[in-house]
Amino acid sequence: MTQAEIFAELRAILVELFQLEPERVEPDAQLFEELDLDSIDAVDLVARLQQFTGQRIDEASMRQIRTVSDLVELVAAQLSASRAVEPGSEAGPEARPDAGPESAAGAKTAATPE
Repeated sequence: MTQAEIFAELRAILVELFQLEPERVEPDAQLFEELDLDSIDAVDLVARLQQFTGQRIDEASMRQIRTVSDLVELVAAQLSASRAVEPGSEAGPEARPDAGPESAAGAKTAATPE
């Protein structure tokens, strides 16, 4: 997912969650000063970002976020990290969830003479 696509998705999330006008949600917009988010809003935003990325959002990382652009970078990093550890990406057939019993058995017994 490109940063432009992430920005578009985040803009939609911010507009939906906080009833913001889309034109106010620009990359350099300050989340708390310009968009008037507060700490309760931040909790709601974190929950939504966790749904979007499929990962836990680190509290320390969120404390560093000031602008929409910062948020885009955080989400991009989260999505990149999730792609790096996708199930089955580095594993053999016995570790893949889509591998049937015959795949795993074949992988284990192919080197074992009967």
